[in-house]
Amino acid sequence: MSADTSKKWESSTHEGNSVCLLGGPYVIQSERRIMVPEGSKRLLVFVALHEGSVDRRFAAGTLWPYVCDERASGNLRSALWRLRGAGIEVLDVDKILIGLKKDTGLDIHSLRDWAGRIIAGTAIASDLQIPPLSMEALDLLPGWYDDWVVFERERLRQRMLHGLEALCCQLIRLNRLAEAVEVAINAVDIDPLRESAQRALMEVHLAEGNIVEARRTYHAYERLVARELGVKPSSKIKGLVERTEAPDPLFTVVGGR
Repeated sequence: MSADTSKKWESSTHEGNSVCLLGGPYVIQSERRIMVPEGSKRLLVFVALHEGSVDRRFAAGTLWPYVCDERASGNLRSALWRLRGAGIEVLDVDKILIGLKKDTGLDIHSLRDWAGRIIAGTAIASDLQIPPLSMEALDLLPGWYDDWVVFERERLRQRMLHGLEALCCQLIRLNRLAEAVEVAINAVDIDPLRESAQRALMEVHLAEGNIVEARRTYHAYERLVARELGVKPSSKIKGLVERTEAPDPLFTVVGGR
């Protein structure tokens, strides 16, 4: 994605301050990008991913589990001090709780909300396209292996995949088939073993009248799941390919009598 596209996404995501985890973490504050100090990244991300406020002791114990409580609390104070030193003012902090300020946005929430509108069928015209950074959202904070990051990464990944599949269906209904193919291929590329994504791609091919492409997609998926999982595709996707098969001549003759 180009730098111009990234800037447009940043400016359109939130008019005020925002925490950006995709390609970060970094903060957009007063239309200025501020990099997060290394010693404060995990704290800011932890607070951002926990909606609402988190208990200071819980945050310290989770982020620094292998030191005593006093040392963990000291590490938390140091992380907060570094954020203030960098001019980052996106946290509400008191003696008990830490949370994002109410006027602070989070980039992954914008993508989650996009997917929610697509899935619910309440999308507006500008929603009917793959949003910038959506592919990056499918691998949230690569290289971070904390349990609380891994859980959020998978939750966002599932949300985005459902959003892409729903977008594909809406584009088919609007007869925007070339765009629907691109969306479906993106979903399949993300997770080739995901049957609902393969099914969406077959639906587009059938809507275009590309029976050969639909059958090719099915048989490639059939071979893939047999090789990787030792299973067969479900009757639901098999029913799509059966729609492309010529009727039995004997059945046609008998039925015509």
